[in-house]
Amino acid sequence: MQIGRWGVWYPLDRLDAAQLRAFLGTVERLGYDVLWYPEALGYESMSLAGFLLASTRRLKIGSSIASIYARDAFTARRGLRGLTRLYDGRFILGLGVSHAPMVEGVRGHRYEKPLAAMRAYLDALTRDQEGAADWPVALAALGPKMLALAAERTSGALPYNTTPEHTARAKAILGPDKWLVVEQKVCLETDPAKARALGRRELARYMAMPNYRDHWGRLSFTEQDFAAGGSDRFIDAMLLWGDAATVRRKLHAHVEAGATQVCLQPVHPEGDWAARDAILTALTG
Repeated sequence: MQIGRWGVWYPLDRLDAAQLRAFLGTVERLGYDVLWYPEALGYESMSLAGFLLASTRRLKIGSSIASIYARDAFTARRGLRGLTRLYDGRFILGLGVSHAPMVEGVRGHRYEKPLAAMRAYLDALTRDQEGAADWPVALAALGPKMLALAAERTSGALPYNTTPEHTARAKAILGPDKWLVVEQKVCLETDPAKARALGRRELARYMAMPNYRDHWGRLSFTEQDFAAGGSDRFIDAMLLWGDAATVRRKLHAHVEAGATQVCLQPVHPEGDWAARDAILTALTG
């Protein structure tokens, strides 16, 4: 499967069926290549993918990510193969190890060591399957070991909450032939205080997660950057804000660093779907 330069990442559990169809129509009309969605506490990942694929004609749909603790590898394989056959090969299975509070506190499973757990899951997913090396599977990967596993066993990696500096490091690990699909938060707010307030609201839950703090530490951010809702330096790195020309220029830094696809996550006031769609319209292409 080939993927285009620009995609969209959005938490779809905020939307009901009618709102989902309207949003899908906007994303497809604007020409974005892939719509990526997380596995949250609203919709189950595979059933949501079926709805999204049935409601579109050309748009590719990618899970970013489907938790390996939400379904066993056999079920994930059947879901991937079924959606691929039924919807013209437009589904991408993005897999991730999720986070300990979600796995143990919500699902009631034991959270295993991430690298070993993912390797075992991929073993079970592809065991005795002809052509599995070509399946559209990618991994949520930030650290060098998970990125190396993505390069070894899948089509590529799906980094989240990161920077062009990390994109360049990840590309060096993945090599030229693997996907590097980078999520990037964006908004078209030119007032620094308003833009950073949106960023702090969006990033608050991630700053509580040890794996992201470890990841950001490898990118030269310190504990001071995570205090009081996040330093301006940190927020400005995670959320690209300004007018359309400014945001577009900053997005291209990921492309120049080696990203195969940059996925725009529009950040906007809660429930302001018009602002969301205006961001995607202004930044398309």
